[in-house]
Amino acid sequence: MRNKRFQANRLTFALTFALLSILWSCSLQVEDKNTDFDYYSSQLFKDVQLAAIFPDSKTFVDCTPKQPLIDINARYIDQKSNDGFNLKEFVEANFEMPVNPTTGFVSDTSKTMRDHIVSLWPVLTRTPDQTNELSSLISLPGDYIVPGGRFREIYYWDSYFTMEGLMVSGQESMAKNMVDNFSYLIDTLSFIPNGNRNYYNGRSQPPFYALMVDRLAQEDRDLFISYLPYLESEYEFWMSGSETLSNETNAVKRVVRMEDGSALNRYWDNYASPRPESFKEDYELAEELSGDAQIKMYRDLRAGAESGWDYTSRWFADGQRLSTIHTTDIIPVDLNSLLYFLELKIAQGYNWKDDLEQAQVFLDKADRRKQAILKYLWDEEDKFFVDYDFIAGKKTGVLSLAAAYPLYFKIATKGQAKLTLERLSADFLKAGGFVTTLNETGQQWDFPNGWAPLQWITINAFYNYGQGEVGNEAATKWVARNSTVYKTTGKMMEKYDVINTELLAGGGEYPLQDGFGWTNGVALALQKILDEKAVVEEMTE
Repeated sequence: MRNKRFQANRLTFALTFALLSILWSCSLQVEDKNTDFDYYSSQLFKDVQLAAIFPDSKTFVDCTPKQPLIDINARYIDQKSNDGFNLKEFVEANFEMPVNPTTGFVSDTSKTMRDHIVSLWPVLTRTPDQTNELSSLISLPGDYIVPGGRFREIYYWDSYFTMEGLMVSGQESMAKNMVDNFSYLIDTLSFIPNGNRNYYNGRSQPPFYALMVDRLAQEDRDLFISYLPYLESEYEFWMSGSETLSNETNAVKRVVRMEDGSALNRYWDNYASPRPESFKEDYELAEELSGDAQIKMYRDLRAGAESGWDYTSRWFADGQRLSTIHTTDIIPVDLNSLLYFLELKIAQGYNWKDDLEQAQVFLDKADRRKQAILKYLWDEEDKFFVDYDFIAGKKTGVLSLAAAYPLYFKIATKGQAKLTLERLSADFLKAGGFVTTLNETGQQWDFPNGWAPLQWITINAFYNYGQGEVGNEAATKWVARNSTVYKTTGKMMEKYDVINTELLAGGGEYPLQDGFGWTNGVALALQKILDEKAVVEEMTE
């Protein structure tokens, strides 16, 4: 049985969802006055984004129209050729600017970093949305934590790492709200979008929902079982189209049939057009292309955004330039490790329901995926887990922290783990933590940046295979990096330069953001681990 509060929330927000469904239909069209109107392809939207009215392309898609979009666009077409017409003034007259809530919060660096983070949870909390039906925001039934800065909505994979911090700081009810909000999205949309905005409707993000459920309900069988239908729906989303795979059709949506007949997954997006929230950047990158080449470019950019690693040399054919992006050709190490865990958790749910037959079905699926991961994603030459280009039929050659995922989920053999950890320690562990890749491209998910979620995955990979000393060293370096920047700036950052600790971080499509949900969560969780290990060492001395 789902908890009563969640059932009440679903009923309360059913009407809201029905009203919003017009705005975030699968076509990303805004239907108005019985006329199909694709706002994100409209002349007004294109002109505003290409004119860079706002320095950040995301600002305009977060604006709320004051009247139906079809009417505003028609008024724009009618007026734009008038003498003295000013596009910026037109936008300001017809749209309400996005506003972050005023909290009055002032950072106090005399506080410890932990106390600072705990005091930030209310600042980053958003209450159940009473959304204007014209807004791009998708309503959620419960309170939730946003990352911070330009990220004014909930984000999928961010939320797992935020939850780790919530759980260790006594915020279990908020952690449950987060899981229930994602369950609501699965129930209403049949999947978890990148974030709760209609412009994210074509894609998801790395599937961390199973980890959220496991973290929340690992000691409560009834609660865990209550989420089983949602775990299965999540799985069905990622495996959609798998039943149609054949020798002739080896890739459908997010599923790919490998040479030996096994099925692995890739990142994808349902649409092949510029991302609304990064319209100018995508449009200009693909402007000189046409036909199928342009369509593929847009699809690969969107799939790269689904990966959460937007962007990185992992997705570049030449390992250096965004213009060579080919995300949809790649079988990623991290994605398939996450789906292996999802299969295991579904099996666990059926086992706890005493449905051993269905439990075995998913155990078999997990075992087949594990064998395929070890076959296609282990590189014997590099002694490392590496993404696989199924179009070229070979490894991509880009070494990254994604290699830690098979160790985090205990897929790797002891021999593979030993070799992987040796390389992670020797080549990736720097003064401020683990660097994301060894390629310096100017992209934010490459050298010299480090990111909280990947620190968590990689550090725990060391713990899982008996190398706690290196895990502690890495955790200490990362927490110290967070603390030093906090003491200097009063902020927790989205990412950090882990090479030159005199700098903050760089790269990407937008300025460095602070807040910051997943950094806060991982910092608290790692500090707790370090504190517990210190107590154990003191007791054994």
